Amino acid sequence: MNPLLFLLIIPLLTIVGIAMVNDLAKVRWVSAIGMSAQLLISFVLLYLFYQQRSSGNTDDMLFVSTATWYESFNIQLKFGVDGISISMILLTSIVTFSGMFVSWQVEFLRKEFFISLIILAGGVFGFFISLDLFTMFLFYEMAVIPMYLLIGIWGSGPKEYSAMKLTLMLMGGSALLLVGLLGIYFNSAPEGGKLTFDLTEIAKVHIPLSAQLFFFPFTFIGFGVLGALFPFHTWSPDGHASAPTAVSMLHAGVLMKLGGYGCFRVAMYLLPEAAHSLAWIFIILTTISVVYGAFGAIWQKDLKYINAYSSVSHCGLVLFALLMMNETATTGAILQMISHGLMTALFFALIGMIYGRTHTRMINEMGGLMKVIPFLSVVYVIAGLASLGLPGLSGFVAEMTIFVGSFQHTDTFHRVATILACSSIVITAVYILRVVGILLLGPIKNNHYLELQDAQWFEKLSGVTLVVSIAIIGMSPFWLSSLIREPLNQMINHLTN
Repeated sequence: MNPLLFLLIIPLLTIVGIAMVNDLAKVRWVSAIGMSAQLLISFVLLYLFYQQRSSGNTDDMLFVSTATWYESFNIQLKFGVDGISISMILLTSIVTFSGMFVSWQVEFLRKEFFISLIILAGGVFGFFISLDLFTMFLFYEMAVIPMYLLIGIWGSGPKEYSAMKLTLMLMGGSALLLVGLLGIYFNSAPEGGKLTFDLTEIAKVHIPLSAQLFFFPFTFIGFGVLGALFPFHTWSPDGHASAPTAVSMLHAGVLMKLGGYGCFRVAMYLLPEAAHSLAWIFIILTTISVVYGAFGAIWQKDLKYINAYSSVSHCGLVLFALLMMNETATTGAILQMISHGLMTALFFALIGMIYGRTHTRMINEMGGLMKVIPFLSVVYVIAGLASLGLPGLSGFVAEMTIFVGSFQHTDTFHRVATILACSSIVITAVYILRVVGILLLGPIKNNHYLELQDAQWFEKLSGVTLVVSIAIIGMSPFWLSSLIREPLNQMINHLTN
């Protein structure tokens, strides 16, 4: 049996198990066991992937399975992975596992909450293993749609407004994306033959340049909306701020990565000539995202809004690096997707834990938390240091690789854009150090905080899982870069030839 199918079967079985459990106290255990099994399967998949490569299997995609789904339109259930897909699957498994334990104390509609969360995660797994554009789009929608319920029902603040804004913006992006995918489909056999949604088959044909130039913006912007591409990013801060903790973790840590992954795997890879011709437009937009997001974070006083604007900046950096279209920069983009996914999930987890104790997210109402909740405070400092790019943590590896690769372009336009994007490092350091200083140091501003309880076992498990992952990538990034090198080289060669 194809091991990739377990990535879809385990969430399905977990949902069935949750639905059958009558004791609400056991719902979280069923969820935790299911996502622990998913995490284990992801590492087994990584082992099997390396085993296949070491045995001399040089296929572009491994564990490929195909089944005809809708013959009239040549739609298939086609699954397969390469090193990039495997890295995204590992990220999703780690963040989902951590999110389950952060949600340990959810009481309201617990069954429905965990089911919705697992549907979201299942959609993400399906997206990353799909090689058929129609199936990929289906899983994309499956991952996005539960966000409305998760924010609208279990969120906080102006949750109805935030849920509606997020849904409408992402559905607008989906509409653009659908136009782009249909354009690719109807140009997938320019010399005659059967039209196809098969990503690997489309990559072998030459889509006419006029069609590429017309449909590339639809496809890139469609995915880019989820990747917080300026000026389509406005849903992100409100959505993150109102979402419950685990949803913010999955949303920023995993769901936004579908945007960058889709821009690269679909828009740029299948429409390479248009990517080259129009890249300068999107480099300008992504540079604005990087700098604007960092400046936006400086002026915020709500912890979630600070991290939300920071995510706009970091995700903008992913798209910026992909558009450089060289091996070094795109390697940095994939590393940045994984690094940001881990550290922003950690940030949102910690913000949720702090809010659960202080009942506020406003930094000017807090202070001296290092004295009363030292574990959470130390982990928050680690997350902050990763975000500002401290050597030894994942953020440094990713950002340095991006900027080195981007600066390889010798023309003025690319170098000016790179210098502007580099300025985000300084801006990030400003707001991270400012928040750490106000939040954790200084006098305790509220006597109630003296009675706060530090992290419980399930919170420690979530935090340690993410911290260890960040440290492993930061101190030993070569296993990850070697995992993604081969498919990246193949894709870059396709883009540049």
